[in-house]
Amino acid sequence: MDILTIGRSSIDLYSQDIGADFVDITGFNAFVGGSPLNIAVGAQRLGLKTALLTAVGQDKVGDFILHFLDKEGVNTSFIPKVPDARTSAVVLGIEPPDRFPLVYYRDNAADTRITIDDVIKAGIKNFRLVEISGTALNKEPSRSAVFYAVEQAAEQGVQVVLDIDFRADQWSDIRSFGLMVRAILPKVDIALGTEEEVLAATLVDTASVAIAHQQISAPEVKGDLQSAIQKILNTGVKVLVVKKGSKGVTIYKKGEAPVDVPGFPVEVLNVLGAGDAFASGFIYGHLQGWDLYKACRMGNASGAWVVQKPGCANDMPSLQDVMALVESRGGF
Repeated sequence: MDILTIGRSSIDLYSQDIGADFVDITGFNAFVGGSPLNIAVGAQRLGLKTALLTAVGQDKVGDFILHFLDKEGVNTSFIPKVPDARTSAVVLGIEPPDRFPLVYYRDNAADTRITIDDVIKAGIKNFRLVEISGTALNKEPSRSAVFYAVEQAAEQGVQVVLDIDFRADQWSDIRSFGLMVRAILPKVDIALGTEEEVLAATLVDTASVAIAHQQISAPEVKGDLQSAIQKILNTGVKVLVVKKGSKGVTIYKKGEAPVDVPGFPVEVLNVLGAGDAFASGFIYGHLQGWDLYKACRMGNASGAWVVQKPGCANDMPSLQDVMALVESRGGF
């Protein structure tokens, strides 16, 4: 297998009324989601052999998710059904270009119940790369399961990619989010995150807390952002990729000048899922042996494809889709 992704999964109910206020929504389309699930599907559609380690409840929603993954060819053999937990759900409004109100239903979420034993069954040594999600660190036993997976990956020579994946409402204290991320970063090869997520992971001052709660915007604290980036690099992570939306990404390596990688401007319908599409495209390129710049361009192209679509996993592009977009814009 090429890649194992670990963490949350959900049924995603997305508004059918594009542009309508949330209170005026009359219907929802049923998709699947959760960052690790989206990345597994995206990478599978690009041609990698992927598996997902999550958990679902013994309920029809869990069956819905597993049925979708099986159709996509994602390996689901490591996914337990937890009898006393519920499969997660997300409800989303779509008000482009910049409003996407999101509500999580994750009380007693099954995906927080993956265990060290589940990681052992998955067999980390059988993969080329493991992708983990910051949200999986918010509760036990998934927190210990992820730390164990990363420890095993380090021992087995398997690469680790961390999607910082900060969701403020999933943490009782966002300072604990930063503590968990910084604790795991020394065993991570590549970390991916938005400017806001980098700030939340380091909490360099009160401004970082405010930005994590979306009280102020990232451009207001650029100085703090640079300090946060250096703090992450000082943990020992080899590469940090900071995602900047339509502006593309910037690659950071300790002791080296940052490298800006431009995006592919498109008309935005729904930004949710763009970061996961980036991760799947980036990981695809990275596992092909491409340099970081080209792998990030591949990620940017995958993200650009998805923001034009209403869904996340359901609308991940094929390799042909991405390459057609790249070629239409002059290549990598």
